[in-house]
Amino acid sequence: MTVLTADVAIIGGGLHGCSTALHLARAGATAIVIEKNHVGRHASGVNAGGVRTLARDEAEIPLALESLEMWHRIEDLVDDDCGFETHGQVRVAETEEDMTTLRTREARLQSLGYTHERWIDPPELFERIPALARYCLGGLIAERDGAALPYRTTAAFRRKAEALGQRFVEGTRVLAVAQQGQDWRLETSAGKISAGSVVNCAGAWADRICAQVGEPVPLEAIAPMMMVTLRMPRFLSPVVIGTGRPLSFKQTTEGTVLIGGGRRARTDRDAETTELDFQELGASARMVRDLFPVMRGAVVNRGWAGIEARMPDDIPVIGPSLRAPRLFHQFGFSAHGFELAPVVGRVIADLVTRGASDSALEKFSIGRFASPTGSVRRL
Repeated sequence: MTVLTADVAIIGGGLHGCSTALHLARAGATAIVIEKNHVGRHASGVNAGGVRTLARDEAEIPLALESLEMWHRIEDLVDDDCGFETHGQVRVAETEEDMTTLRTREARLQSLGYTHERWIDPPELFERIPALARYCLGGLIAERDGAALPYRTTAAFRRKAEALGQRFVEGTRVLAVAQQGQDWRLETSAGKISAGSVVNCAGAWADRICAQVGEPVPLEAIAPMMMVTLRMPRFLSPVVIGTGRPLSFKQTTEGTVLIGGGRRARTDRDAETTELDFQELGASARMVRDLFPVMRGAVVNRGWAGIEARMPDDIPVIGPSLRAPRLFHQFGFSAHGFELAPVVGRVIADLVTRGASDSALEKFSIGRFASPTGSVRRL
């Protein structure tokens, strides 16, 4: 049986796997991307496409800001603009409590030297979002944020990686991962693959790779739900997110309105299926109706959910394995990994090819989940 070989085997063909393959090619390393379904099948192809630095965990802010600069030059990287538009993102305060939360957030970020989030009072808020309900008290804005088209973006990263010589193997499951001498040997449903390094980009299934090398993690498979309406007259440019209530809300260039915010479907990870929770979708619809009176006549066309990985602290695992040499982790983006993909792909490529990264990764280490006894520590 023929054994496929490459410098690097990447497990998972989502946006992060495609980004890492591209950056490895730019660094002169060959890669094989192994995807059990098809590229972009789960979270990467069906998310809201938010290019968001707004409301990031403090640990993620440096990476998010660096990645945002790459988004503003995305066509230079992948020969496609990915449908990226930058009209800003606004986090709206509906209540006094929300306003306190956001003003405290702004002050905290300023104390850390960050200025990308700025408070806007009601006059500016309603100038930027005229359709917003007038009971809102203000908001935080990240003016250079925006949104892109998720499946188009994933396909663009794949095409560019392939153009630079990387290989993609779809419909192929990784069954076992083990070291063999100085290399890694992957047993797959389509045969064997040998590589000097492995990158674990397996998303909601990444913990199964971790378990094989004795590095368990408390990963939860989640399925954030989305809805989209029929086309409506243009009334919104920025992306709007909630503060006290979960919401992600934007109008596409075609006029449809995309509604998300983290409400979850029921999911069966083994069967790779999701079941929409219509009670939760109803709660999203009521919030939208409250915030945007124009939406009271909107018609929801369809809803869906994509399966992805959530970590207990809601930040990803990025960096080398602490148990297995030449194994690198890149998973657990907890429903906000889309914006980070360009920079994290480069970070992992640097770790693989140079053994170091210019980005601080300590807070993303898989070691944060290990207890002194070697069992999994839940945060």
